[in-house]
Amino acid sequence: MRRSDRQVTDPQEILDIMHGCDVCYVAYFADEYPYVVPLNFGVQLADGRFRLFFHGADAGTKMALLRKEPHVAFSMSGSHNYIPGGEDACDATMEYESVCGNGTIRVVAEDEKIEALTSLMRQYEAADTYHFNPADVKHIAVLCLDVNEITGKRLRRKG
Repeated sequence: MRRSDRQVTDPQEILDIMHGCDVCYVAYFADEYPYVVPLNFGVQLADGRFRLFFHGADAGTKMALLRKEPHVAFSMSGSHNYIPGGEDACDATMEYESVCGNGTIRVVAEDEKIEALTSLMRQYEAADTYHFNPADVKHIAVLCLDVNEITGKRLRRKG
């Protein structure tokens, strides 16, 4: 990373950044250009390994691309705050926190769906428990991205 002064390496800090984001962009391999899709997500950190969870239809472009090539990249960011540059526009900057990485994505087994969907719900709504209609869950594709590499980065204004 070129700006190592902005690098975040602590897994718990990276997890905190992820909890502050509301969209994860996943880039799939496609024929000529990458295919990037914004997705709601859930995240788990266990034994130093990150896993991201997504949901959607069991058909369409992302599912077709996943079946051809499961290696993907991802990115998310938050805490955006524009900082004006004053007289010199080149001095303007942006506060941010971001996480990028890559990994292998797969469709989760039926017996993993509820745990994955619970992680998704926890990202957006704090509750002790969540009710999932079994008929709906049966028709939802739930994906797990097992993260291979991850980097965090942040810029916060001092003072």
